Amino acid sequence: MGRWKPDARGRLERAALELYVDRGFEQTTVAEIAGRAGLTERTFFRYFADKREVLFGGASQLEEFLVGRVADAPDSLGPLDAAIEGLEAVGTLIEERGTFGRQRQVVIAANPELQERELIKLAALSAALAGTLRRRGAEDPVASLTAEVAIAVFKNAFERWAGGSERRDLPQLIRESLEELRVVTADG
Repeated sequence: MGRWKPDARGRLERAALELYVDRGFEQTTVAEIAGRAGLTERTFFRYFADKREVLFGGASQLEEFLVGRVADAPDSLGPLDAAIEGLEAVGTLIEERGTFGRQRQVVIAANPELQERELIKLAALSAALAGTLRRRGAEDPVASLTAEVAIAVFKNAFERWAGGSERRDLPQLIRESLEELRVVTADG
């Protein structure tokens, strides 16, 4: 009997991403993912409901992290700056996962079904962010509009970062995207 190896979830994630990048999401089976990770299909399903969840399984934790950071932002920050501060922390978290975020984006960009799922995830993040901004005292429509704008800023920065052409870190790109938005919306 072989020796048990730790980090089954991480091994499954890495195996899935390798296969999705090499073969494509649609062409990859759960059996292949489990096999490459040196695990069984049963073990796969202990961690993930289906093969899409490898890419989206951390959405609720990400949302919780963002909401916590925005809720804890200094009271002196306005709604947009508080939201951006939270998203910069998310950017740091994404960067700590190494190449996962970039590989994940490549897979999602190649599959319309996954793109739709990503948009749903971003809409959920926006709704959670708007709720947090309301609890911080922002009224509607300011809270909802601010959340949508902040998510758009994040999405723009993330796509630039994930594309690999940018050498700056993700939090820096988020801040730069916000500044670009401020230039575009300035009067005069």
